[in-house]
Amino acid sequence: MTPRISQSSPLRAAVTAVALASAGCGETPLAPVSVTPVPGLQGFEASLDSIRVALRIPGMAAAIALGGEVAWARGFGFADVERGRPASDTTAFYWASVTKSVAAIVLMQLVEEGHVNLDAPISDYGVTLEADGVVTVRHVFNHTSEGVPGTVFRYNGSRYIQLGTVMRRATGKTFAELLAERILHPLGLRHTAPDVNLLADFYTSGLERQAFLANVAMPYELVDGQVVPYGRLRHFSPAAGLVSSVRDLARISIALDSGRFLGPAAMEEMLSPSIEIDGPSRTYGLGWFVQQHAGIKLEWHHGLANGHSSLIVRAPQQGLTFVIVANTSRLTGAYDIGRADVLQVGPAQLFVESFVLGNDPLPVSR
Repeated sequence: MTPRISQSSPLRAAVTAVALASAGCGETPLAPVSVTPVPGLQGFEASLDSIRVALRIPGMAAAIALGGEVAWARGFGFADVERGRPASDTTAFYWASVTKSVAAIVLMQLVEEGHVNLDAPISDYGVTLEADGVVTVRHVFNHTSEGVPGTVFRYNGSRYIQLGTVMRRATGKTFAELLAERILHPLGLRHTAPDVNLLADFYTSGLERQAFLANVAMPYELVDGQVVPYGRLRHFSPAAGLVSSVRDLARISIALDSGRFLGPAAMEEMLSPSIEIDGPSRTYGLGWFVQQHAGIKLEWHHGLANGHSSLIVRAPQQGLTFVIVANTSRLTGAYDIGRADVLQVGPAQLFVESFVLGNDPLPVSR
């Protein structure tokens, strides 16, 4: 059974989170947990934490940006269970595939500046990919590079990695170098860097490694009914490997909204539908899923890997961004979002119903 917010009862009446068995581990599903939350932000926090407890997530953090500020941010549970270190809004977590959306900003900057042509064959940048036709940079960017290029969406992180080769061929710099000089350093982010285990990439951040490492959340997974430590990832590319806090990632979204990173045309191209996934309301742009719900545009991406899961949801018409991350795969792995519906994810539905469609107050006035 998939954990989700009950559609049959009002959100304020009850929130039901149902834990999902870990695939391949023979787990028995955990019992449902029902909560009657207090209205408003306090109720939102209680509901998020009830989902964390039900899914056996050791540590989690979330933030909401509104009107150019981080309006709310907090941690839940433990970043390091063994040492009793709490998760906080400045704890650094691995964001897995949410990295793709940050990489998309960098690549679109290179497009704006004329360094990269989205409609040029990707082979022009030293990348060879098999397909039934010419594969362009755009096809890899929007996950339509397989089969007949440009016709079918097939999410492929391995091919997205090749956008790093495109960036390097176009500029002579690695994705890590470009990320640091274009996003991390201008925003003065202190809790964001490439994978801390890849030294050449990490040191582009200019941060001190041991201090940064001490703030990184430990990864965990549920094995035979027990939450146990899991090995850290060792990867960094445009597809995955960004390590960041929820507060820093919210600041990146704020800077994107302010026009600091991209001009209007490049912004619109990145965040406009380019291929349908499950009908016209669920599409993919360039590095972002783009979804329509109740007349509201949602821009989002999720991350999922062993020991890590994450989500960013933007509601640009309302000036809202929600980011949430956990130190197990269960935050997004416990939900069915294979049909590109972010509202299948319980925390995302809570955010949309409470703050995007609803009028729950946040510390920053609307």
